[in-house]
Amino acid sequence: MNIQISRVDSALSLPTYQTSGAVGFDLITRQTTVVEPGKIALVPGNVIVKVPEGYALLVLPRSSLPRKKALICPHSVGVIDQDYHGDKDEILVQVQNISDVPVTVERGERIAQGIFVKVETAKWQEVETHGKETRGGFGSTG
Repeated sequence: MNIQISRVDSALSLPTYQTSGAVGFDLITRQTTVVEPGKIALVPGNVIVKVPEGYALLVLPRSSLPRKKALICPHSVGVIDQDYHGDKDEILVQVQNISDVPVTVERGERIAQGIFVKVETAKWQEVETHGKETRGGFGSTG
């Protein structure tokens, strides 16, 4: 799949897949960002990506982020839409510091990963009933 991408700072490398079997590519930070304890910050990912039609780009935290940096992504997953690729639409990674001390994310550090996924737009067909008895709510299967 060919993807149109531009870097905000061309001195930093393009995102990379770390292994031949990796499904996610690593985003690196454009600037050093200090996240105060308990606070939420937006860390610039240095790229603007034109997501192809029929796809979404999911931005997820690297699995080591909470353990190594005491940072989590409070929204869990960032969704980059197909129309988010204007000249100022840099991908930002939202992080929250869950520690009691300031956390520094250094310029050039790998902080998140991106994964392209196929998507379809729903065409709603409203019905009065779905013809099935109610199963229950959360935890209804035990």
